[in-house]
Amino acid sequence: MKRDEVPQDRLAHYGGARKAVYALGSDGHYETVPSSGWEVEAVVTGDAVAEYRRLADEALRRVREGRASPLEYHMYARRMDPPMLAQITGIWRWRLRRHLRADVFRRLPERILRRYAEALGTSLEELKRID
Repeated sequence: MKRDEVPQDRLAHYGGARKAVYALGSDGHYETVPSSGWEVEAVVTGDAVAEYRRLADEALRRVREGRASPLEYHMYARRMDPPMLAQITGIWRWRLRRHLRADVFRRLPERILRRYAEALGTSLEELKRID
């Protein structure tokens, strides 16, 4: 996108702040250009947040039914998915998917739980429960 094509929507803005985006300048090199927002970006971001909220609500229901671990709820509540959490913790995806099961999660050693807690920015005690 060229410098003069950077969106400056009046409807979607960042609480009065501006966001820096990259655009091609007149010299053909990329430069940062301030943008007051882009309605499409705001809509897509809102949809993504709503989807994570839906996933967290479903996970919460499964945790209360004993079919999922609290890890699944906390992961979605913090807007992460299994591939992202696996990458952050360094735990293989197939292992992480197993840890989302309530019976497997209950048997996890504390060192693994600490890795999840650190990645999710929570305490070990909070990771093990839901509110």
